[in-house]
Amino acid sequence: QVQLVESGGGLVQAGGSLRLSCAASGRISSHDVVGWFRQAPGKEREFVAAIRWGSRITYYADSVKGRFTIARDNAANTLSLQMNSLRPEDTAVYYCAANRGAIVSTIRIPAQYDDWGQGTQVTVSS
Repeated sequence: QVQLVESGGGLVQAGGSLRLSCAASGRISSHDVVGWFRQAPGKEREFVAAIRWGSRITYYADSVKGRFTIARDNAANTLSLQMNSLRPEDTAVYYCAANRGAIVSTIRIPAQYDDWGQGTQVTVSS
């Protein structure tokens, strides 16, 4: 099991930037995928971005492509999400999650993820 703890959420104006971090403890293998999801009030949890732990191949939702960047820090076993050009529709609780030995077809599906953090709130004002 992997424990995940998010940080870095907050309130920002539209057009601004935030950087989220996810500290992982426990073993993450090179075949695992670790990613970010978000959930706005009254909406389903949706995929944001993910990274294959070993190869660092990245995956993005169309809605954030070109604005968000996911990365991992080897030494610190930390995942980050740099969010630029934020929009009010990006407002949500953001969750870090791990998918053990993920195959590509499962990367965007929340139910396929095994471990979840507690979430961090991101609010973008217009």
